[in-house]
Parts: sequence; structure tokens; C-alpha cells
Amino acid sequence: MEKVTRIFDLLELYRNEFSGRETAFTEKQEGQWRIYSAGDYVNLVDKLSAGILALGLKPGDKVATVMNNRPHWNFFDMALMRTGAIQVPVYPTISAERFKFIFNDAEVKYVIVSGRAIYDSIASVLNQVPSLLDVYTIDKIPGVRHWEELLEIGQAKEQKQKVEEIASGIDPDDVATIIYTSGTTGTPKGVMLTHHNFISNFFAVSDIIRTNMVSVALSFLPLCHVYERMLNYMYQNVGIEVHYVNDIDTLGESIKEVRPEIFCAVPRVIEKSFNKIIAAGRDLKGLKRRLFFWAVNLGYRYKLENKSLFYKFQLKIADRLVYSKWRKGLGGRLEVIVSGGATLQPRLARVFWAAGIKVMEGYGLTETSPVISVANFLPGGVKFGTVGKVLPGVEVKIANDNEILTRGPNLMKGYYRQPERTRKVIDEEGWFHTGDIGHLENGQYLKITDRKKEIFKTSGGKYIAPQVLENRFKLSEFIEHIMIIGENRNFAAALIIPDFEHLRSWFEVKGYTYESDEETIRDPRVIKRIAREIKQINASLDKTEQVKRFELLADNWSVAGGEFSPTLKVRRRVIHERYKHLIEEIYNAPKVSSRYQDTD
Repeated sequence: MEKVTRIFDLLELYRNEFSGRETAFTEKQEGQWRIYSAGDYVNLVDKLSAGILALGLKPGDKVATVMNNRPHWNFFDMALMRTGAIQVPVYPTISAERFKFIFNDAEVKYVIVSGRAIYDSIASVLNQVPSLLDVYTIDKIPGVRHWEELLEIGQAKEQKQKVEEIASGIDPDDVATIIYTSGTTGTPKGVMLTHHNFISNFFAVSDIIRTNMVSVALSFLPLCHVYERMLNYMYQNVGIEVHYVNDIDTLGESIKEVRPEIFCAVPRVIEKSFNKIIAAGRDLKGLKRRLFFWAVNLGYRYKLENKSLFYKFQLKIADRLVYSKWRKGLGGRLEVIVSGGATLQPRLARVFWAAGIKVMEGYGLTETSPVISVANFLPGGVKFGTVGKVLPGVEVKIANDNEILTRGPNLMKGYYRQPERTRKVIDEEGWFHTGDIGHLENGQYLKITDRKKEIFKTSGGKYIAPQVLENRFKLSEFIEHIMIIGENRNFAAALIIPDFEHLRSWFEVKGYTYESDEETIRDPRVIKRIAREIKQINASLDKTEQVKRFELLADNWSVAGGEFSPTLKVRRRVIHERYKHLIEEIYNAPKVSSRYQDTD
């Protein structure tokens, strides 16, 4: 095995150990899968490295990439790092103002984009970036430079020796990338991550995956996100072929075509996948429907250890009659789903494990490259409701206020050009303050309970951790999204977007006529039914945590709309501001009101 001390050393594995691989990466273009072999990978990066050098870029210069998931991400990633340039990956879905801020803050010299849609989203700010020299695009756009021009320059101007000289002088502790955090308020922060930061992380994760080796991965979470990017390096480190999905709308189709053995997902993707399974179950009739939901409930009770013989017997029946069909719908070969970015409902992890699909939860931040803890495949390596064990080489301690602190080789170099903000999060002893609240269960499994800044007090002085409560309420099939409110108020309330697909099925069963989402949220029967759900969950909560009032919304919260971050975390301040008048009405309406269904 080649020695990897800088990220681009992974390329040497494809020159040697993996050189015979006919499929290294694929992407779907115009209905067909385009295959890149190990040889293609090496040759394209060699040419691209020379082409980038011919542009006059010097070590430390910044190049922004605004790209969908595709093999070209790897070509540019490796070529830029080999020439000492620093890649600044940017989410394609952010606003023009954020593009402008990031491009100027990083003083980018070039921008690489996937195609027309992304180019159009940045076009208005390009003349407001003084450092910018040019833009290159992967798909051909009239009037915009095409990336193949760089390949032609690289082929014409043989600079292999110069590239090798620069590459040999790059130190593992040099900055490889600056990743700007999405941020819910204020300006984004540029997180400086070194080669060593990433390598320490993907080496440790590689050791975990080797104990349950897989060979085919699907990549659809944005590669500009640190979690998918680190896993992308892990895939290359162990020789897993990667199939990239650059249009999330084609995910279901791609899963069936690629038949992956592993992919990374945020909890929302897992929830939506499971909701589709449940929706299909509701369409069944008679005995098939009863068997389906018997298997679902059996899965909710799944335990990793100490399963009774009778439970194992039931599991075999459920697998043959129900779970096997779920796996077939997910390609038929899926073994592992890596879940990160937010908290996953434990019942979802249980039911997927029951169905023979291992859901491995992990936890981390951009600043920690990213993994701090993750489940593993060894005995005792998974505990439902936690994000696994602390990664080897990484340290974690719980502060007096229950904030999670960490340090290790994966910790960032700091925030770009912001030493004061760096000092605010990394203390004198080198501990990074994550801002997350949690604890170690049994002294070894990390459990995240909330964000430190999101915990709020009611007017009665009682603390409420909204994320914990929201996860409880989202167990209801009637609730798709929920945000708990009540800071400095005398009780907790909630904004709720119902699961309209489930409501349509419910209307059909009840013999009601479904008019529209807007009409449905005003239907007294729906309000009463969801109030019943809230009341049932309230019964298991402390009195101060119970939701006393709620408002149903027919809106579609999304990343594009600003309600979710690119990693699908709720942007509470955005939602608070957007619905501030509605929130005031919730709290100022009289005790007896026809508009609100109190849950008392």
C-alpha cells in the first residue's frame, strides 16, 4: 500500500495498486452512465495539474469550485492540491450575496462551475470580485471557458517535473482547503483544514469500513460538505468504486441502477425513504397490509443483542415476506448507510437494522474534518440513540455545562483571517468547543442532546432543548416538520408542517374529500387529530416541555427557501423572523379560541 501523507497521495494508489480498475468513478450524462477508469483518473489529473500550473497559479492561491457531485470534483481536487492551490468548495444553493462574500473573502483567482444553472447563479457577482481572473465550466456554455482547455494546455505544455517539484514540497500540515460554514446568522467562517486533518480522519474511518468491506458506493450528498468529502477520500483509500449522482431528483432511479452497497445520507433522506416504504405499505390490502405493519412494528423493537429465539423466528418470517422487498427497492445490495449531519430517530435505525441494512451514525463538524465519533462494526460498536464511539486518536470531554469539547489531529488550523473567532472556540489547552450539548453513555457512546445556543428558557426560568422534543414529535406519522418555540414565553408551542402524503391516505381511509394542503390545515378534523398526537406525546414529557398550542402550516420548508441549511438543519432564526406575526398570534390569542386547538 502506498504511503499517504498528503491527500493527493491517494492518486498513487490508482497508478499502482488499483491501476487495473476499469471502473473508478461514474456519472450519469444524457441517460447514460459515463465510466472513468483508474487510468483515466491518473491521466486527467496529470494533464489538469499541468494546465492549472500554466495559468500561473502559485501555492496558496485560492480556486473556488461550485460543482455538483461528479468525477470532475476529484480531477480538480487532486490537481489543485498537487500544485499547492487551495480549493474553496462552495454550495451551489447559496444566495448571490454569500457567493460574493466567499469569493471576496478568500480572494479567489478562478471559479470552476458544473454548468449553466450554477453559472447563472453566480454571474451577477463576478464583476464584483476584484481578484477573479476567469471562470471555467465542466459543461459547455457559449462564451465561458471550458475545462478541456486546461487539459489541452496541460498536454501541450509538459510540466510534469515542475508539478512533481511543487507536490514534493507540500507539507502534511499545509492548508489543503478552506470550507466556509453555512452559518445561520452573520457572515460565513472559512475553516482551514490541512492534509493531515483529513488523512487522520479518513484513515480511522477506513479501518472501520474494512471490518465490513463493501465495493460499490453511491455519492449524492454535496461533495462540498465535509462529511461526504471525507468519505469520498475513504472510498479512494480502500478502493471502492464511486457512482456520483448530480441530480438529487434522480436518486431513486440511480439507486436501482447502481445497486450500491454503501452511501452516506442525512437523517432527512433516510426519513423520506422510509416514508415512501410506509406509503407503499398503506396501499396494500387485507392480509398483506397487516403483515407489512406487523413487520414494521417488529422492526421498531429490534435489539442488537439478547434477541429471544421467538423474536429471531419472527424476524426471519418478516425478512422473507417484507424486509427483502425493502432491500430490493433500495437496489438489493445495500449493506451500510452512514448517517450524519443531524440526529436520527432511534426507531429508524432499529427498523433498518431489522431489515438487514446497517445504519451507522456519526457525529462531527466542519472544524473537525469532520468525524469526532461514529459507530463501528465490532461487537458493542453500535448503541441506538447515540452517535457511536469516539474515533481513535480523537479526545472528547464533557464540560460542566454539558458542552462537548474535543481535540485531536482532525482539528482545524483555524478560521481563515479570523484569529479572534478562532480563539473563541479553541481554548488555551487546545480544546475545541463544539457548541453541542451531550454526554457519554456508559462512558463510551456519545449522545447529542441539543445545540448549546438553541436551548432556551421559558419565562418561568425552565430550560427547554427543542431538538430533543422535535425528534419525539416527529415520531408521529402526521408530522413532517416541527419547530418548538417558547423562548421567554410562559409555555412551549410549535409550528408544524403535516405529512400531507399521510393525510391524503388518512382522508381516503376516512372517506373524506381532499381539496388542497391549504384547506387541509384549516380542517377541524385534521387539527383535532394532530392535537391528539401532540397530547399523547406530551404525556411522556415534563410539564414545562409540553406543547400547549400549535399552528399548522402548508408551506414547503427547503434549503432554497432558507428554512434549512445545506445540511438540512432547521434555521431557527430564519423561521422565527418569517413567522414572527404568527408566533405573536399564537401567544396572544385568548384561552378559548376557535383558531387554536389547545392540547390541555
